[in-house]
Amino acid sequence: MQWAEKRSHWNIETSQGPIQAQSVAMAVGPLSEPAFPSIPGLETFRGKKFHSARWDRTFDPQGLRVAVIGTGASAVQFVPILQKQVRRLISFQRTAAWVVPLPNRRFRNIERRLFSRFPLAQKVQRSWIFWAREIFSSFFRYPKLMRIIELYSLYRLKRDVGDRSLREKLTPNFTIGCKRILLSDTYWKSLAESNVEVVTDAVVRVERDAVITASGRYEVDALIMATGFRVTDSAFYKLVFGRNGQSLADVWAGSPRAYLGTSLHGFPNLFFLLGPNTGLGHTSVVLMVEAQVEHVLKVLRRVRDAVLTSVEPDSSAESAFVSHVDHAMKPTVWALGGCKSWYMDKTGRNSAIWPKSVVSYQNLIHAAGLEGYQETKG
Repeated sequence: MQWAEKRSHWNIETSQGPIQAQSVAMAVGPLSEPAFPSIPGLETFRGKKFHSARWDRTFDPQGLRVAVIGTGASAVQFVPILQKQVRRLISFQRTAAWVVPLPNRRFRNIERRLFSRFPLAQKVQRSWIFWAREIFSSFFRYPKLMRIIELYSLYRLKRDVGDRSLREKLTPNFTIGCKRILLSDTYWKSLAESNVEVVTDAVVRVERDAVITASGRYEVDALIMATGFRVTDSAFYKLVFGRNGQSLADVWAGSPRAYLGTSLHGFPNLFFLLGPNTGLGHTSVVLMVEAQVEHVLKVLRRVRDAVLTSVEPDSSAESAFVSHVDHAMKPTVWALGGCKSWYMDKTGRNSAIWPKSVVSYQNLIHAAGLEGYQETKG
């Protein structure tokens, strides 16, 4: 995708041919491009091998010895199911994860009738959920509060895992919230089953039929990589070229940033939905996207009404926003929690998460107006 300065539009090459557009909204999703581990010999493995985000639908795990590399938010979703089907499951864990219960239940019939007869009751319920999550966001900004959640999580761990040595392996050594908090009622229980082994040794290589660690060899029939996504170094950054012929990858240099997490100086008429620093650790990111969509529509209406050829954020407005985010990030659990997470880019900056509440972002982007933009008329 290349910005054509003279004609003030984007030239987009697609698998179905070229497209031209005055404005583009990038809604590519940060958790979409799998991150594959760099393990010597991985390509030589002869059994079934795939990333959990690209699940092989032909894979039948019944009776197999299956290795799972990774213990994050991907693994927590499928390991409890997989464990019931395989002969043996070996979980290779680099870092223990904090797990809390998954608040997911069916509404009772009496609740449904109440919502149907009194729609306001459903609005009250939704409002309660929203504000409870917003209050929880303050825990991320004041890490000492997280100790409350940690104690509850440790209680659940002790209840679900009777073996002391296994509990020690599964006990995290960083503040909860520093890495993504996992939601599950069954994950720890599944790891405690007799056909599961949790291995904390580092994986050093893969052979045709085995995974080799620093202290052992584990023969397996299948290998599933639950190793997350390329969030701060996505390959699509190399495919989008702005005004000076520089790609997003060149401009960001490993640390994505944008004005309001939505637009970027040097890339006219380009908008990001769920862009840099708009991810969340406490509630639904859909709320962030909705606020961004309202802002983008406001900018596009300005382009239409003022007959503009392009708009882009002023570099000083962009820098001020990024500084605001970085300053707000300093006292948070993401900065002080003592972990290494995918929220952090290769420069050590947290370029994925919004460090405050959703309401604070909504207020900020709604109040931003168009003062932070440079306008160009034809």
